Amino acid sequence: MYYRLPEPKRKSKISASRKLMLKSLMVAKAKEELEQEIVEKDEQKAKFLEEKAPPIRTGGLSLAELRILCEELHTRIDVVDEERYDIEAKVLHNTREIKDLNIKVLDLRGKFKRPNLRRVRVSADAILRSLLGSKHKVSLDLRANLKSVKKEDTEKEKTVEVSDWRKNVEAMSGMEGRKKMFDAAKGQNQ
Repeated sequence: MYYRLPEPKRKSKISASRKLMLKSLMVAKAKEELEQEIVEKDEQKAKFLEEKAPPIRTGGLSLAELRILCEELHTRIDVVDEERYDIEAKVLHNTREIKDLNIKVLDLRGKFKRPNLRRVRVSADAILRSLLGSKHKVSLDLRANLKSVKKEDTEKEKTVEVSDWRKNVEAMSGMEGRKKMFDAAKGQNQ
């Protein structure tokens, strides 16, 4: 199996309450900057619109002058629509190129041989610590969990006293007796 050992975590020199306070201050500062940025964008948008689209004065114009003004506005709208169409076509072309280049990059990555991982000898405790974190103290000392069997105990089980079968007739009757007989037969086979 191949495993990468996690970096040991360093103890923080800052208390938890101090960290929480610093985080809340950072969030408050980021919120203020975001609101300020939104206000600046709105100001820039209004300034741009004032420069590019000054207010139209229609007061005091005759019908012919209004028609000429409308024709000029329609020609400007047509020019803007053509520019927008050209820009959309360029964007689509560029996105297709980006997708093609990404595919080529992935193909090139597949052609190069990846380095072999080193075999690292890791105990089960280290694997559990890396998976569960250092908070959980779980040990997999399997030998401690095994039952110890002494030779004397097995020899005593082998020497079964031979007694009169009539004495045990009542003890062996019913389901209890059958279970004992089954367990005894099973023990002799092993």
